[in-house]
Amino acid sequence: MQFTAFDAPYLERLQRGDAGTERHFAAYFGELIQLKLRARLSSKEAVEDVTQETFVRVLALVRAKDGIRQPERLGALVNSVCNNVLLEHYRAQRRRDSSIDDEPEQAFVDERISISGLLAVDETERMVRRILGELSGRDRYLLQSVLLEERDKDEVCAELGLSRDYLRVLVHRAKQSFKSWYLKRLGETSLGEHDP
Repeated sequence: MQFTAFDAPYLERLQRGDAGTERHFAAYFGELIQLKLRARLSSKEAVEDVTQETFVRVLALVRAKDGIRQPERLGALVNSVCNNVLLEHYRAQRRRDSSIDDEPEQAFVDERISISGLLAVDETERMVRRILGELSGRDRYLLQSVLLEERDKDEVCAELGLSRDYLRVLVHRAKQSFKSWYLKRLGETSLGEHDP
């Protein structure tokens, strides 16, 4: 695979919906995302679902009014969105699994799930909990209420005395704060792996 540096003209073409640029974007990031997801998900369908949802969200962000201002950060954005979609997939799977209690446990054992995949999920969850603990109380509350617990935003606004627009701003800032901590932790983890 040849790595690509993303620049302002590339981002502008992606924002305009240029077909060639979209094909390149999907091929380039599709390969990277699927490499990442194959180790973490047990089925091709789940890999495809998470990949497609990641693309939908990234392209929506790219084409949003405020959009992306730093084209060189496109790769980091795709990775971050993919991580979020993956966590949502795990939560949804857990909810589905917990609602099934009539069948014997053995009927649901998926032998295709690898130990390393389970360890990666556990490590990701531990890292997310650690990072949430390092955020300010307000940021932690917002992320837990709006993203993790998926509470009604109007209810959260009423509770905090905020408008929907300001809630969106605060959630965005909380996500940015989380992302900064996450990238820092990720850097520490990958540095730790290379230490003798």
